Amino acid sequence: MAETGLQLRSLIKEDNTLELSLVELPIPQPGEDEVVVRVEATPINPSDLALLVGPADMTTATVSGTAQRPVITAMIPDSLMKMVTPRVGQSLAVGNEGAGVVIAAGASDAAQALLGKTVGMIGGEMYSQYRCLNVSQCLPLMEGTTAEQAASCFVNPMTALGMVETMRMENHKALVHTAAASNLGQMLNRVCQQDGIDLVNIVRKAEQEEILKSMGARYIVNSTADSFYDDLTEALVATGATLAFDAIGGGKLASDILACMESAASRDLEAYNRYGSDVFKQVYIYGGLDRSPTVLNRSFGLAWGVGGWLLTFFMQRAGMEKIVEMRQRVAAQIGTTFASHYTDRVSLSQALSLEAIAVYGKQATGQKYLILPQA
Repeated sequence: MAETGLQLRSLIKEDNTLELSLVELPIPQPGEDEVVVRVEATPINPSDLALLVGPADMTTATVSGTAQRPVITAMIPDSLMKMVTPRVGQSLAVGNEGAGVVIAAGASDAAQALLGKTVGMIGGEMYSQYRCLNVSQCLPLMEGTTAEQAASCFVNPMTALGMVETMRMENHKALVHTAAASNLGQMLNRVCQQDGIDLVNIVRKAEQEEILKSMGARYIVNSTADSFYDDLTEALVATGATLAFDAIGGGKLASDILACMESAASRDLEAYNRYGSDVFKQVYIYGGLDRSPTVLNRSFGLAWGVGGWLLTFFMQRAGMEKIVEMRQRVAAQIGTTFASHYTDRVSLSQALSLEAIAVYGKQATGQKYLILPQA
């Protein structure tokens, strides 16, 4: 076994610069309930970019170093430095999830049982060639599952299931989802189809509509269409959806969704009520594809809520029994319901090329990169 491995680091300096680089670290020895995994595949998710590049203006990025050990430097606007003050001077490892082969294990039975197995992983620091972590952070996979198939086995699959479970916990009966043609959106469609749940998909492009239609999605609305408000209202009338998960965050989309929910709920009201309908409507913002302020035009009565939603907080609320159930479902269906698709595969050094950053930094629907740390 190798004695050292590379790890991608993100560092913000006091002079308003972001530095991305590769560092060589010794491979740690596993503790009793720990394993060492040779990381073979790890995705670049939007949540990873928040730590990887933060608020840096990547149009200012330059590259130095060597082809094998590149160093990316970019400027951070003065107005945004306050956002990252707590991490100034800290060299941080990046990457929420990944998959690979267990090459060393601690003495416990649970750790030894994973030796030689391909596992999915959660817990950060995945843009590394080797990762030491507790067995509880590993997902044992079905025989024959590859590391590439399992690389995205936590964030998107558990988020999709978490959305459905949140719907059930909060007594809604159908869902609305934005940026709905993403890898996550496609997973959510498959889950809802399996579970008999109506899902209203909001997209921004005609080609995204076609992706969802090919999957059998029934309710698809395009937010750029002149008929968007009417189309969304009709879909909400048909489904009774009163819970939305919004990946966009900025602008007035959350407000438009609430307004359409109110229009749908008020359609059969027999008498006017100045406070609006008594149907509670909820939008959870879980992403930030649009970083501008969230704008609410108060045209949807008083029975509504807007808040943030994070998988970590949901899991704390759901409890271990539900989490185990969800993880088992993911492991059993990682190649079908929870399959991910990637537009490109890069090594750790290639992930630090200006060309790659220009693509995955856009967070465009359907543009997902996979890092192969051993390449």
